[in-house]
Amino acid sequence: MRTTSMRSRLTSTAAALASAALLLGACGGEDNGDGGGSGDTASTVSVQSIDGADVLVDSRGAALYTSEQEEDGTVRCTKACASIWLPLAAPGGQPSAAEDVPGELGVVKRPDGSRQVTLDGAPVYRFAEDGGPGKVTGDGFSDDFDGEQFTWHVLSTGGGEPASEPSDSSDPYGGY
Repeated sequence: MRTTSMRSRLTSTAAALASAALLLGACGGEDNGDGGGSGDTASTVSVQSIDGADVLVDSRGAALYTSEQEEDGTVRCTKACASIWLPLAAPGGQPSAAEDVPGELGVVKRPDGSRQVTLDGAPVYRFAEDGGPGKVTGDGFSDDFDGEQFTWHVLSTGGGEPASEPSDSSDPYGGY
């Protein structure tokens, strides 16, 4: 009887774990790195007017940036840098763009193995300090991470100019 009771408990536990796994999968419990955990299979880029400028945004309306140092397609923003300049994830499939997005979207493999959206070969990021959709505060910003200097620019269509003033700080994040 003890064997039957133990087997019954193990079967019940296994069934509960399987149910929990299915429930988490159905709820989109995995974060795809685009800031939302929506389970999208690819990132979507579109154009939105922010402060009088037509800028590229992600599916949630957050402004997108690229750095001068990565225009060659090499990912240099890693570790602490990637906690401030958030890579636009391309978890699966090819990213899509609205018709008015200039350039060609692609994907690059990051050093950690994840996939990141590129525009004309340059890796694309969101700026954590923007504080949400509809803001552009990182255009022209210069910073330094692990001895690597970065200068960031909001991606735009060229229609209007972003209202943010370029910032310059040699150590804005406490010496990362």
